[in-house]
Amino acid sequence: MITTITISRQFGSLGRTTAKAVADTLGWRLVQRELINQAARQARTPEMALAMLDDLGLLGFKPSAADHSAYRKAVAQAMAELVEQGSVVIVGRAGQVVLHGNPLVLHVRLIAPKTVRCERIAADQGIPLEAARAQVEASDRRRKSYCRRYYQINVDEAQLYDLVINTQRLSAEAAAQLICRAAAVLP
Repeated sequence: MITTITISRQFGSLGRTTAKAVADTLGWRLVQRELINQAARQARTPEMALAMLDDLGLLGFKPSAADHSAYRKAVAQAMAELVEQGSVVIVGRAGQVVLHGNPLVLHVRLIAPKTVRCERIAADQGIPLEAARAQVEASDRRRKSYCRRYYQINVDEAQLYDLVINTQRLSAEAAAQLICRAAAVLP
């Protein structure tokens, strides 16, 4: 029985909205950025928390390799504890890798074409399309780099996920319904 859902998402693919809709529908806890802060506190690496919160890398924090290692261990421990508690939706932080192979976890990836993601970001933030494109590209590079550097994986590899959803034509609510159905039918 699935007790935990991890959601990996491309920037602009409706990831946070979908994750919230899944958590609300199931009555589960939604864990996003607070996982970063909890792990950073456990690892005693506050600069790491700031660097991880800076999705676009604009603040220029450069934590040490030891800080990264301590943080990753703390994230893994925090995620394992969340799975034990159950009824949780975890957004990001390479949950698809950290919790890989756990039969209690459903791993989901939300994607959309870059043009759609850029248009969404521009509309949501009220910014020019080119500025949105720069944010999307920076986020894509940073997320790919993080997963490649610290977990030696390509975040776009479909094999990492139980379900990959293209939100180009789907609302966050429709994507959430698919995720909830998948969680309900898996043993």
